[in-house]
Amino acid sequence: QPQLVESGGGLVQAGESLKLSCAASGGMSRLGTMAWYRQTPGKQRELVASISSGGSTNYADAVKGRFTISRDDAKKKVDLQMNSLKPEDTAIYYCNVHYGFISNVWGQGTQVTVSS
Repeated sequence: QPQLVESGGGLVQAGESLKLSCAASGGMSRLGTMAWYRQTPGKQRELVASISSGGSTNYADAVKGRFTISRDDAKKKVDLQMNSLKPEDTAIYYCNVHYGFISNVWGQGTQVTVSS
């Protein structure tokens, strides 16, 4: 029953910014690591950024310096601020959240398209 609701995707031009949001619902508790992944046709889903319950962050090399992941446990959400977007960033972005002891849940995905 726990679900993640994603928003913020869209079509932008190269160099512009976009902010993705992911909110948990359905009684999710004891949030662990939260992360954003992305997937393009012909490629496996790849980790873009993650943030631990303690606030430690990790970023894919391709997005370092441009993307920022943040979390708000009170609101049970995780955001991804995407700046200086490039056409290579075009993908479906998925939110993933760990909760409880060993559980995790995926969002439905939101399309991000960056035109040159």
